[in-house]
Amino acid sequence: MQQLLNNLPPLAWNFLLAAIAVLAGLLITKIISFFVRKACSRTTGFSLLRSVLQKLGRPVSLFLPLLILDQILPFMKVDPVVYNFLNKTTDVLLIIAFAAVFMGIIKVLEDYAYHHFKLDDDIHDLKERKIRTQLVFIRKVINVLIIILTVCAILLSFESMRKIGAGLLTSVGIGGVIIGFAAQRSLGNLFAGLQIAFTQPIRIDDSIVVEGESGLVEEITLTYVVLNIWDQRRLILPINYFIEKPFQNHTRKSTELLGTVFLYLDYTAPVDEIRKEFTRLMETSPLWDRRAAAIHVTNNTENTMELRALISAADGSKAFELRCYIREHLLNFINKHYPDCLPRTRATVEGEIKPPGTGQEIPVSGLAATAPSR
Repeated sequence: MQQLLNNLPPLAWNFLLAAIAVLAGLLITKIISFFVRKACSRTTGFSLLRSVLQKLGRPVSLFLPLLILDQILPFMKVDPVVYNFLNKTTDVLLIIAFAAVFMGIIKVLEDYAYHHFKLDDDIHDLKERKIRTQLVFIRKVINVLIIILTVCAILLSFESMRKIGAGLLTSVGIGGVIIGFAAQRSLGNLFAGLQIAFTQPIRIDDSIVVEGESGLVEEITLTYVVLNIWDQRRLILPINYFIEKPFQNHTRKSTELLGTVFLYLDYTAPVDEIRKEFTRLMETSPLWDRRAAAIHVTNNTENTMELRALISAADGSKAFELRCYIREHLLNFINKHYPDCLPRTRATVEGEIKPPGTGQEIPVSGLAATAPSR
C-alpha cells in the first residue's frame, strides 16, 4: 500500500489528499451533529444544543474541511507557485468560514437571550420586546464589525495590501476628516439606531401612527425602520425620523388601549335602555379585557345628542374589533326597538294654505312636520 501511494501521479495524490480532508471534515461534522441531535431528542421546548445545531451546523461543516485541508496542504506535491496560490486561497476561505462561525455564535447567544427572557403573560410583553429590539440591533452592529474585520484580515494577508494599508495609515488625519464629512449621514443613522435601541422610543411589534399610517414595527435595521400597515403594505422610514419628528406610540407603556364609539341620536332616545344593552354586549364579548366600559351623553347640538361608549381591550387589534362590534350591535338594537330615536329634523310651518281647486284657505299655524334627516 505504501509503495502504491508513493507511485501515484502527483495530480492523483493531490486529489486524494483533498478528498480525505473534505471527507474527514464532513465526517467529524456528521458525528458531532448525530450526538447533538440525540441529546436534543431528550429535551422538549428550547434547547441550547438545538440552537447550536441550527445556527452553527452549516458554518462548522464549511470550517472543519477547510481547516483540515489547510493542514494537509504541505503534503501535496505541487509547484511552489501553485502551492502559494492554494495556500492563500485556503487561508482566505478559512477566514470567511471563521467569520461565518462567529456570526453563528452571535445568533446562538441571541436565541438563548430570547428564550431566557421569553414571558408568555402580557405584563412582561414590554420587557420582552425591549430586550428583543436591543438584541437585534446589537447583533446587526456586531455582524457589520465582523464583516469589516474579515475584509481587513483578508486584505492584510496579501503583501501588496499591507503596503497600501501602511500608506493609508500615514494619511489617516486628512483621510479621517474626509471620511467623516462623507459619511456623516450614515454615522448619524448609526447613532440614531443606537439611541433607539437603548432609549426605546419604539420597539419591535409596537403599534404606532406615523405619516398618517397606523401599523406595527416589523423590523429595525441600522438605517431604516419597516412599519407593517394594517392592509399589509410596508412603510419604510429612515431610522433618524424617529429621533427628529413626532409620532404616536400606542404601546409605549403597555399594549392595552381604550377605544370610543360615538352615536348621534334624537333627544327622545332612552339612554338607560341603551346603556343596559351596551353593558350586556360588553359582558358577552371575549374581546373586552374588563378594565373600562361606560356610556355617557358627552355632547348635544340643536338636533341630536352625542353618546360616547368607552371600551377597553388588551391590544390595538382587539380594540378595533370591539369598537366595530359595539357600534354594529347598538345600531341594530336602536333600529329594532327605538327606530324613532334616530336623528330627525323638525320644522314648524306657519300661515295658511289653499288646497288646489278651492278658494278656501285653511289655517296651519302651529302645525309641526317632522322628517328623518339623511
